[in-house]
Amino acid sequence: MVENGEAPTADTFCKVWRDLNAAYYGPDMTLDPEIEMEWARIPHFYSPFYVFQYATGYSAATALSRLILEKSEGAVERYMEFLERGKSAPAIEVLRDAGVDMTLPEPVDRTLDLFEATLVEFEKLLS
Repeated sequence: MVENGEAPTADTFCKVWRDLNAAYYGPDMTLDPEIEMEWARIPHFYSPFYVFQYATGYSAATALSRLILEKSEGAVERYMEFLERGKSAPAIEVLRDAGVDMTLPEPVDRTLDLFEATLVEFEKLLS
């Protein structure tokens, strides 16, 4: 809507949210009028960088776990140091010292690759 020059309003969010619920749950689900306001309790829609934090956090966690699972030399020790450091420095620095450079695309790319592999496996199991 914004890209088309339209200003989203609470009314348009209510309509979009109701339509999404109707499509998701199908005709067998009764949607009461209150469902239209459900979007307002979900900060993902209006808090800056809220979803970004999930995606980058998940990517960092995936990268850390891959280093350990792939038996990268020193990965366990670096991870333990990462935990010990806590918030003693900016997260980007603590992660880099643990072997995950979030300024590069690799952690996100590897997470997307893992997601794709998991989805392919799931689709095979369904068929």
